[in-house]
Amino acid sequence: MRTRLGLFVKQKILDNPNWKVPFQAIPLWVASALTGLVAVAYEHLFKLFEHGGRFILEEIPYLIFLTTPLFFIASWALTERFAPNAKGSGIPQLMAAVDLAGTSQNKLVSHLLSMRIALVKIGSSLTLLLGGGAIGREGPTLQISGSIFEMVYRVIPSNWPRVSERIMLITGGASGLAAAFNTPLGGIVYVIEELTKSHIARFRTAVFSAVIIAGMVAQNFLGAYLYLGYPHLVSFPFWMIWAVILIAFISGYAGAGFTALLLKLGSFRRQFQSRIGQVGFILILGLLFATMVFFAGPMGIGSGKSTINFILFEDTMTPWYLFPVRFLGALLSFSVGGAGGIFATSLSSGAALGSWLVGTLNLPLAHHNLLVLVSMIAFLTGVTRTPFTASILVLEMTDRHSAIFYFLLAGIIGNLAAGFILSKSFYEIQKDVYLNALKTLSKKKPIKK
Repeated sequence: MRTRLGLFVKQKILDNPNWKVPFQAIPLWVASALTGLVAVAYEHLFKLFEHGGRFILEEIPYLIFLTTPLFFIASWALTERFAPNAKGSGIPQLMAAVDLAGTSQNKLVSHLLSMRIALVKIGSSLTLLLGGGAIGREGPTLQISGSIFEMVYRVIPSNWPRVSERIMLITGGASGLAAAFNTPLGGIVYVIEELTKSHIARFRTAVFSAVIIAGMVAQNFLGAYLYLGYPHLVSFPFWMIWAVILIAFISGYAGAGFTALLLKLGSFRRQFQSRIGQVGFILILGLLFATMVFFAGPMGIGSGKSTINFILFEDTMTPWYLFPVRFLGALLSFSVGGAGGIFATSLSSGAALGSWLVGTLNLPLAHHNLLVLVSMIAFLTGVTRTPFTASILVLEMTDRHSAIFYFLLAGIIGNLAAGFILSKSFYEIQKDVYLNALKTLSKKKPIKK
């Protein structure tokens, strides 16, 4: 009886073209809802541990010379011991998994996306935050969401209609970004611009529905918030367009410079073959970071969201040292080898640079906020090389639609400037590193199918 019922369901429903698409979407909806829930929990934990790092700095300043190096080493040790591919941002790992999905080497995807990796990712990033690390949660959220979507894909019954694994992972990336920033359009645009070169028509329903569900779940707990609120903007005169172009070029160039330094520091760290050498290098990074924030103050630690809000909403001059502190803080924190993103920290570095440029160039303060947002977009573009994603993200974070053309221009100019330093984004370069390492591993020790 059960066999007949199963056969009837398969023939009349699962194999029916009219029913196939809705049934294909169910796993996507389940994974999207889980992503929204995990993203909300991760954000609350991230804030809690970020406040913990800030508390140590503000209440017992001298203690950071002990806690920062220790927590930096602990963050690295978690990834090194339990999940080496959980280190760093997480976006290159997701990109590499998308490239592997649907190929003869798709078994390698589990080396990049799994629940073990997701848990280590969360633990390592939170530990780094306790040390005051200048990291973000957005990149990690994408790898975590990709792991959730991969887990759901693996448990789908063999006779159930399903989308391809590649589409599943791409959709996971869109859901993760939308839930992390509350920017659904940004998630969609990022998928088109970064995670795939395919035409969106092939998977638009999957992406749209996943973004909607993940975003709705996150909003149910966090409310319909704006990531950066409503910065005040005034009408921008066309004759000042040169200021937008100049600041965007400088910021995009600086973003690519940040990427180049990250790559060089990472290459230098890998020269230490022994664990003692690695620990010694991280200890030096931790002490340098602790010294810097001891004198600069709490604006140098964490994701930098509070720093951006200070720059956009406080009528106080931005300290001249804020940009070097945010720039170097993210550089030192990320180079530890633990888990942590550079999305939010790139935005805060761009904000600090833009504010400093407005003052240095003696530009009208009435246009301070617009030019700061322009700098944020261009700096992020210099790192990610995704100008339209950066523009749409900042647009959705601030709801300043009147400035959309300046935002888009900033992204294009920033991308042009970045090309003078590197031909690829940091994520693309790191993606190739992961792919090459996994392919080498599969040759030495074939992955069982």
